[in-house]
Amino acid sequence: MKVFATSGVEAPAREIAEKAGVGVGTLYRHFPQRSDLIVAVFRNEVDACADAAARFAAEHPPAEALARWLQRYVDLIAAKRGLAGALSSDEPAFQSLPAYFRERVEPALQALLDAAIEAGEIRPDVDAHDLLSAVARLCKTDAYGGGPEQARRMAALLADGLRYGARASAPERKKRRPTRQ
Repeated sequence: MKVFATSGVEAPAREIAEKAGVGVGTLYRHFPQRSDLIVAVFRNEVDACADAAARFAAEHPPAEALARWLQRYVDLIAAKRGLAGALSSDEPAFQSLPAYFRERVEPALQALLDAAIEAGEIRPDVDAHDLLSAVARLCKTDAYGGGPEQARRMAALLADGLRYGARASAPERKKRRPTRQ
């Protein structure tokens, strides 16, 4: 993934194989088409991000788990940058990836949100889809001269902002956030 993040999806196979510690032949045996490799890398990154939610939830209080996971999501977005050209292409092999992303990442984030809302640590009107979109937009820092560190700071600021209005009365906390159709 690091090769794609720095050199894009057109990185030479030799560079990819070298970073992976394998020979070019081994790379092609496992991934006969470049699209096979891109799909595998994308799914691996998405799975790692989604799986981190449960780990953070087990190790930290709800709002902290959420904040840590948002930082992990920033890392995923940074990794996806190198794949952006391929993912936005008309390549049939990539057509299922946006749905795969949503199916894995949204429920993971929603579980963190639900726990933090239930604990009264964040505001009750937060939706996973909206939060994913907000963080993704905050990560588009190139236009402002920022980079990954600025994106991380902006995501931390957003996570802190979710705490505003969290200590509402118990009936107010029980009011559910809007559902997506």
